[in-house]
Amino acid sequence: MISNRWIGKRQASWDRMAALMTAAGRHGARSLSREELRELALLYRQIANDLSVVRQDGTALAAEANLNQLLAQAHSFLYSGHKPTLRIVWRFLSEDYPRLFRRLLPFTLVSLLLFLGGAALGALLTSARPEFMRHLLGPEMVRTIERHEMWTQSVTSMAPQASSGIMTNNLGVTFFAFAAGITGGLGTLYVIGWNGLLLGVVATACHQSHMSVKLWSFVAPHGALELPAIVIAGGAGLRLAQGLLFPGIYRRGYSLAAAGADSARLLAGTVPVLAIAGAIEGFFSPSAAPFALKICVGVLLFAALLAWLGSARGEPSASGAVEGASDQTSALSLISR
Repeated sequence: MISNRWIGKRQASWDRMAALMTAAGRHGARSLSREELRELALLYRQIANDLSVVRQDGTALAAEANLNQLLAQAHSFLYSGHKPTLRIVWRFLSEDYPRLFRRLLPFTLVSLLLFLGGAALGALLTSARPEFMRHLLGPEMVRTIERHEMWTQSVTSMAPQASSGIMTNNLGVTFFAFAAGITGGLGTLYVIGWNGLLLGVVATACHQSHMSVKLWSFVAPHGALELPAIVIAGGAGLRLAQGLLFPGIYRRGYSLAAAGADSARLLAGTVPVLAIAGAIEGFFSPSAAPFALKICVGVLLFAALLAWLGSARGEPSASGAVEGASDQTSALSLISR
């Protein structure tokens, strides 16, 4: 049986939830600050646990009815979605995403070091043991390289279809790198390390066959966007793994939910980047454009990417957070920011 003392200790949380819901009901989401929205999400989870305890006591029907009503109101508020507008998407890409990227930069840096380490390992193994290249790339691709031919010539003749396929493949790699974070980061480490290893092997094999110019002429234009996007997706997967393995002072479920919100938003910003990279890889990278032009395009695209990720300095003001509340897809999207 639930004691009055237990109910008394939990009553403050219930009253706080009721007060926040009253404020939101009168003035909408913009009446709550970012901190209050986060508090509301935490209270929702805590009170859901309280309800499961109360239901075990058949004499606490009044408390059960009260919590049921309170949670129903909070659920409707937290999970009510609205169709995103172009203004919301633009604000996310121009302001929120660069801030989020800088906040989660340590995870992306770890992903970058892993990618570069894989590339270095692939280059060393290929230089020391040529048979390693043959096992990894397969005999057909090795013969193509030995003939000093690029394996990408077919892309030019079917550019529209190839571009679509390339975008789909790149999105698949990035989404897998992100989702594999749920394995405690092991899957993410494998995906990022493997892609780095493969690049190192191919680059070294082409260098040995005096095809470096042909290779980087193809890779540079789209790789300036595609490779950073894959590395960022790896950072998103590592953030997810951190929330799972190291919850800190929070319950593991709440920690994982917060990490999932962060990593999903970090991944979302790579989608337009990969769309642009896929179009370039399908139409421009395999073209006969001069090597210098392709390198310049790659450098300019990478510089533009860095400028975007480094934009929107500082943190949003409290007033700005409240003002933008009504423009989000749901209250939960505000909580995860």
